[in-house]
Amino acid sequence: MTDTPPIALTIAGSDPSGGAGIQADLKTFAAHGVYGASVVTALTAQNTLGVTGIHGVPPGFVLAQGRAVLDDLDVAAIKVGMLGDVATIEAVESLLHAAAGVPVVLDPVMVAASGDSLLADDAAEALRARLVPLATVVTPNVHEARLLLGRDVADGDDGLRAAARALLGLGAAAALVKGGRARSPETSNDVLATREGETILRGDRVPIERPHGTGCTLSSAIAAHLARGAALEDAVEAAKAYVTLALGRGARARIGGGSRPLIH
Repeated sequence: MTDTPPIALTIAGSDPSGGAGIQADLKTFAAHGVYGASVVTALTAQNTLGVTGIHGVPPGFVLAQGRAVLDDLDVAAIKVGMLGDVATIEAVESLLHAAAGVPVVLDPVMVAASGDSLLADDAAEALRARLVPLATVVTPNVHEARLLLGRDVADGDDGLRAAARALLGLGAAAALVKGGRARSPETSNDVLATREGETILRGDRVPIERPHGTGCTLSSAIAAHLARGAALEDAVEAAKAYVTLALGRGARARIGGGSRPLIH
């Protein structure tokens, strides 16, 4: 008899301060009883105050890391985060084709919580054309949805709905547009769109100043639930509940002197 947990793979950048990226993903996988594997796409010099440097991993070595994992481990879900440039996006596209049939949660990381850019200017189109069509679900916040769609996203639930439907038009099987950066001071609603329609995921805004790592945590929690066999809608709802709890814990903690990391 074995006690083998499901396996999830994160393909993302490293945050040495532990609040976002690979580190947040692996914490989230562990909290959900999922064995985490990782492919590092970039090293960052960052903390809660901001990003001071980015060193991209050579795309060929990104590919080598991914092949090593996929050749040996029975990966049940993949989360994709920070990719940085076109060549890395192309390498990850190859890995996702090699893992055909495995659910993919695409978190289109473009800008850090501090406002620092994490994606080369010429890479948004490659992300849109090459990876969005391979996603089981793509999970942009409002700002990232604007960049992916090349247009503004209106405030409120109707604006989130329209953006989520437009992302389906780019080829994603489902789209979760997060309203956490919208202007409402009281609510933090998200919209999940699938081919069957849209669902509004309602939530109260957690009073936390400048949260750090929420997008990474949400997408990796969705991947963890998918790895455990959950349906997409159930995975998204459970992941949102987990992030809400982790935000509440983060609001009561003081890690560093800037943005507030989630406490898992």
